[in-house]
Amino acid sequence: MNTKKITLLFVVLICGISARAQKKYTLTSPDQSISATINVADSIYYEISQSVKSLVTNSVVSFKTDQQAAGWKVSKATPSKSNQTLTPVVWQKSKQVEDNYSQLRLDFANGLALEWRAYNNGLAWRWINKSTRPYQVLEEKASINFPNATKSWYPEEESFFSHNERVYKKYTVSDITAKKMASLPVLFDVAQTKVLLTESNLFNYAGMWVTGNGKGGVQAVFPHYPKVKKVTSDRDEQVKERESFIAKIEGKQDFPWRILMIAKTDADLLTNQLPYILGRPATGDFSWVKAGKVQWDWWHYNNIYGVDFRAGINNDTYKYYIDFAAKYGIEYVLLDEGWCDTRDLMKQAKDINVEELANYAKSKKVDLILWASWLVLDKQLDEALDIFQKWGIKGIKVDFMQRDDQDMVNYYEKISIATAKRKLLVDFHGAYKPTGWSRTYPNVMTSEGVLGNEISKFAGSINPEHTATLPFIRMAAGPMDFTPGGMLNVQKNAFADIPSEPMTLGTRCNQMAMYVVYESPLQMLCDMPSHYLREPECMQFIAAVPAVWQQSIPLAASVGEYVAIARQGVDQNWYIGAMTNWTAREMTIDFSFLGEGDYTVKVWKDGINADRNAKDFKMETIKVTKNTKLNIKLTTGGGWVGIVSKV
Repeated sequence: MNTKKITLLFVVLICGISARAQKKYTLTSPDQSISATINVADSIYYEISQSVKSLVTNSVVSFKTDQQAAGWKVSKATPSKSNQTLTPVVWQKSKQVEDNYSQLRLDFANGLALEWRAYNNGLAWRWINKSTRPYQVLEEKASINFPNATKSWYPEEESFFSHNERVYKKYTVSDITAKKMASLPVLFDVAQTKVLLTESNLFNYAGMWVTGNGKGGVQAVFPHYPKVKKVTSDRDEQVKERESFIAKIEGKQDFPWRILMIAKTDADLLTNQLPYILGRPATGDFSWVKAGKVQWDWWHYNNIYGVDFRAGINNDTYKYYIDFAAKYGIEYVLLDEGWCDTRDLMKQAKDINVEELANYAKSKKVDLILWASWLVLDKQLDEALDIFQKWGIKGIKVDFMQRDDQDMVNYYEKISIATAKRKLLVDFHGAYKPTGWSRTYPNVMTSEGVLGNEISKFAGSINPEHTATLPFIRMAAGPMDFTPGGMLNVQKNAFADIPSEPMTLGTRCNQMAMYVVYESPLQMLCDMPSHYLREPECMQFIAAVPAVWQQSIPLAASVGEYVAIARQGVDQNWYIGAMTNWTAREMTIDFSFLGEGDYTVKVWKDGINADRNAKDFKMETIKVTKNTKLNIKLTTGGGWVGIVSKV
C-alpha cells in the first residue's frame, strides 16, 4: 500500500508514563489542510491543526450512559472517504452542495462508537450507541481548548430558558468563566483563523450549550430532561425541576454532530454548509415546498394608513396586505398573533374569517401563513392542522418554545412531521438555532434564534455592528428569520423606540442589502405596505430579489465590520449586497464571477446625505464586464445593492 496516498494513519503508542496502552489516530481532510489527532486512553483526547498552526489544543470528548461498561477499548477502527454532490430541495446558499470528507469510525468494546469527519473547511464528531435496550444518557463531555490569546464572539445567556436572541460579546477565551454560559453557535478567532462551534442532526436529544472550562477553552453543557414543568401563561412553559440525566433513549441512536467550522478567511464562513451536510437526509416527497417572500403584519401592529377602512386585525386590513403582495409578486402574507385566541386556535378574532381570506388570496395568486403559540398548537395539533389545510393555508409560524431539552427538541420534530404530512411550511420562532433540519425536513424553511429586526420596535440594539456580525455566526448555522425591510431608517442620534411605526438603525440601502446578505427561504418584508407603496424605487429591488440562490460568492468580509456578497438567482441575474458597520468605507466589487459578454448593473446606493438622513439613497445604472473592478462607497451604517443583468 502506498502510504503517501492514505489520509488516515493508525499508530499504536506505548505511554512511558502510564502502564495503560494508548492508541493514537490521525485524520486529515481531503486537501490535507486540516489534521486531527485522536488519542484513546482513559478518555478520548483530540487536537486540531491547520497546516502547521495549532487551532485546538489537547481536549477531551466522552459519553456515558447508565447501561455502559467502563473503559475505552477500541474493538475496531474503520477509515473511509466520501465525495458526493448533494442537491437541496430548497436552495439556501447554492443549488448543489459538495460533501467531501475523510472519516474515522472507532467502535468500542462498551457498545459505543465515535465517528470523526474531516472536511476541507471543518471537523465534526458524533457518538453512536448500538444498544437495543432502553438507557439514559448521564453525561456527554466535549471540551474545546484553544491556544493562548484566542478571542471569541460569545452569545452569553442567563439560563436554558431563552429565545436565543443575543448580542455577541467579545471575550478573550481565558476570560470566559464557568458562570458564563452561551448558546450556539459561538465564533472563535485563533490567530486570525476563525473557528465556529455549532451542531447538526439534533433529534431526540438535548441541545448543546457551552461555558468556560478554566483551561483556556469552553466545555459543553446540556439542559437535562425536564422532571417538573409548569405552564405560566398562554405561551410559556417553565421547567421547575430537571432529571439527573440528559436524555432517555429507547434503543440504537446516532447522536448530534459537534461541528467546528474552520475558515482561513472571514469570507469562508459565508459559504460553509456543514450544518446542512451533516443533517439527516430527507425521506419522502418535498417537491411541493415553495420558497418566497412574506408580507408581515406584527412588526408595525397593523398600523397601515391611507385607506378607507379602520386598520387593525380584520379582513379589510389583510385584503390590503394581499393586494399589495399581489401587486409586487410577494408569495405569502403572514397573519401573526391576534388572528385567533391564543388559547384556542379554533376561535378566530371577531373581524377575521381566515377561510374567506385564503380564498381571496388564492384568487390573487398569494398564499397565507398563520401564527400559533406552540402550547396551544401542541394541544390542538391534528385538529388545527387539518382545518388549516382545509382552508388552504400554506404554512405556520410556531412561536415561544424557548427551550431545547430533549422534550422540546422532540416537539420540533413532531411539528415538522405533522406539517409535512399536510404540505405545510414551517417558520420556528422563539426557537433555538437551526441544526440541519432544512435537509431532514425541507418544509422547515427558516427560524429565529436571532436578535433580529423585531427588537427595533423596542430598543436600539439592532445596529449596523450587530447586523454585520450575524452573517458570520448565526447565519452559518442555517437560515435566519431576521425580518429585514424597514423603511424608516435613521442614524444613531435619531433613533427612538416607536412600536407602532418602528425605525431601523442604518441606512435604507443597508436594510435593502439584507435581502441579499441574509439567507431565509421565507424572507419577510417587515414594514407596512403603506410605507412600501411610498417607495416604488426601492420596491423595484425588493420585489425582484429572490429568497433562494443558485450560487453565492463572497466579495468582501470582516466579522462585525463589513460584508459584501454576490448571489445568482433562478432568473440567472446576479444580486449584490454590501453592508458596513458604523464606519464609512470604500469597497471594491470585483465582477470576475461573471461570464463573457456585457452586463448592466442597476444600483441603489447611499445618498450623499445618508450620513445625516439615513433614508437618502440614489439609483444609477452602469455597464460592467467580468474585468470590471468597481469602487463603491458606503456611509456610516451604510449599504449598497445591485442587480446584474446580461445585455
